[in-house]
Amino acid sequence: MAFHADRHVHILIIGGGAIGTSLAYHLARDGAQGVLLVEKAQLTHGCTWHAAGLVGQLRGKKNLTRLMQNSVAVFDRLEQETGQAISWEKVGSLRLAGSDARWSEIRRSMTQAKSFGVECHSLSAEQARKHFPYITTDGIRGAAFIPGDGYIDPYSLTMAYARGARQHGATIEEGVCVEEIVVENRRVVGVVTNGGSIGCDIFVNCAGLWAKRVGEMAGVALAAGIVEHQYFLTEKKLTLDPGLTTLRDPDNNFYLKPDTGSFAI
Repeated sequence: MAFHADRHVHILIIGGGAIGTSLAYHLARDGAQGVLLVEKAQLTHGCTWHAAGLVGQLRGKKNLTRLMQNSVAVFDRLEQETGQAISWEKVGSLRLAGSDARWSEIRRSMTQAKSFGVECHSLSAEQARKHFPYITTDGIRGAAFIPGDGYIDPYSLTMAYARGARQHGATIEEGVCVEEIVVENRRVVGVVTNGGSIGCDIFVNCAGLWAKRVGEMAGVALAAGIVEHQYFLTEKKLTLDPGLTTLRDPDNNFYLKPDTGSFAI
């Protein structure tokens, strides 16, 4: 039996976090017509609102580094383009190596990143401490400094993407919960929501921590899981240099960023 929807769009995106709104923005900016994003609660109400917001371009895989490089280029222009503040702090990042194996891996990553234009610098432990005076140099084999990295406010970023998406003709609707995904001949043809049914040519799952469940609704098994991790804020008694970089220590499995008079770790 054919699916008869109350309305029809070309591209339907489910999930109003940083990824869903970014997709809507980029599609609409590139000229896509009939883009609709639906969010079951309000924008950023899933994982996005409490993300740390660190922006790091050094990755183990070439494609991931290129993706992060592209993100930085977007962040550099987005505030001016949309008129929405995104609190983009381009203060750089410091990645520490606490073992010879880690230092070898970081240097490999830097060689690769430099090959397609990411500026990065190899530092000794003492040089690293000049960038970030709060570290001890014991056991540090070296560090990578990437000046183009930094941190951003995920909530503000999402709002800027949403504004940019709307400016380019996309539609965003909050409080619209997808209750059923209609599949015909192994293809999603539409959804049933708490506010009526929507037909679509292309369906995109950007549901974040609910992405696995949404996939199951469409009969698709996604290898996605939810991992809880902890963070804490130090006491707000520090006087931090406004240009203080972010810090990542993969051997001790933590990262931190400057907050208001404190560190978020």
